[in-house]
Amino acid sequence: MEVTYLKAINDALREEMGRDENVFVMGEDVAELGGAFKVTEGLLEAFGSDRVIDTPISESLIVGAGIGAAMLGMRPVVEMQFADFISCAFDQIVNMAATLRFRHGGRASCPMVIRGPSGAGIHGAIFHSQNPEAWFTRVPGLKVVAPSTPYDAKGLLKSAIRDDDPVLYFEHKRLYRSVKEDIPEGDFTVPIGAAEVKHEGRDLSIITYGGTVQQSIDAARIVEKADGVSIEVLDLRTLLPLDREAILASVKKTGKVLIVHEDRLTGGIGGEIGALIAEHAFEYLDGPVTRLAMADTHNAFSPPLEEAILPNTNKIVEAIKRLASY
Repeated sequence: MEVTYLKAINDALREEMGRDENVFVMGEDVAELGGAFKVTEGLLEAFGSDRVIDTPISESLIVGAGIGAAMLGMRPVVEMQFADFISCAFDQIVNMAATLRFRHGGRASCPMVIRGPSGAGIHGAIFHSQNPEAWFTRVPGLKVVAPSTPYDAKGLLKSAIRDDDPVLYFEHKRLYRSVKEDIPEGDFTVPIGAAEVKHEGRDLSIITYGGTVQQSIDAARIVEKADGVSIEVLDLRTLLPLDREAILASVKKTGKVLIVHEDRLTGGIGGEIGALIAEHAFEYLDGPVTRLAMADTHNAFSPPLEEAILPNTNKIVEAIKRLASY
């Protein structure tokens, strides 16, 4: 059945709430409004106000309440209406949720999902366009996922809800209604921590995730048709823990690596991936590990400016050609 990325997330929530009465949804406008993007539409009618809860505009409160509920055996799915505002809950996430199991010697857990609608390309300007995932990929105790397809969006959310540790689930807003995919009916999951090759190739690897996966696939097809260079596109899907084996296997296969993400270049997870490759696969490289990312600036409201600072298909094509000719 063909569904949108948004519908896949809604279906995952609906199915998991039906499967486990301990799963509930909480956040700003998730109940009466059905979410700012309608991701939680219909859940209030299906499960009632005890399990679909509107909250005050306080991200720290939302996450803190979720941690408390998780400690008592519930499985909260809390929403940051925009991922940008996850910074307001930073202390609760990194100092409370992430450390809880460690602080209690393994005798307590925090089975909570934090959904973060993230990403630019929709003219959301400075406070509604950020990709804050790299802030959290260095924090032990957290898991961080970023699906790029409806299938992965549904399967990873179901896995995240069933996980006994806190999972940050970054869903790219630009993908909500722009991508559709036939996905199977019935229960399925996508494992956390497993990357997937979305496009097979032999000459150069693109390592990417989230909003730049389809752009990378489109760029790969353009270059393959125009120049005969075979491009492999590896979708990380999970950013913490990284699938190190899949990354190194792709590098060893092709010998050239382009890392693409929409997060800013400096401090983005691409730097960590580049270091991993340099340390463990240097002898397989036939060119420099190359990164393409958002410029080190704030998100712009102006469409031409936003386009200028973000990665896109044309910029990926140019980066592929430069690296392939090295």
